[in-house]
Amino acid sequence: MTIDEVSKKFNLTKDTLRYWERIGLLPEIQRNQSGYRDYDEHAVNWVYYIMVLRKAGMLIESLSEFVKLLREGDQTIAARKSLFIEQRDALIERRDNINKTLRYLDYKIDHFEDHMLGYENEKLAYEGKLTEEK
Repeated sequence: MTIDEVSKKFNLTKDTLRYWERIGLLPEIQRNQSGYRDYDEHAVNWVYYIMVLRKAGMLIESLSEFVKLLREGDQTIAARKSLFIEQRDALIERRDNINKTLRYLDYKIDHFEDHMLGYENEKLAYEGKLTEEK
């Protein structure tokens, strides 16, 4: 696949793909006879892998550390797993904070008219136009 095809397939910019390659997140991308990048299945799988981890919020530094550990071999399995666990825990915390915010917004939306009515009553009271119901 060309860089343009990979870019479109994963909705990534070509600059992002070049950057990931330059900093070593992707394996060396082969070049065709014209010198253009030619992504094989292995490279495309790596693009997908890095993209998913980025969507999970993993920082470039953590991804670089993971790739470095991966290249060091099986003796780094525990360290790599630990990076994933840390990322999962951070993602769960982020999800929990988003859920809290959603609950707050739902409450505000569900009670929006109450807040507006309160404001309108305050405005009427200020203007001396509010009549108290008994």
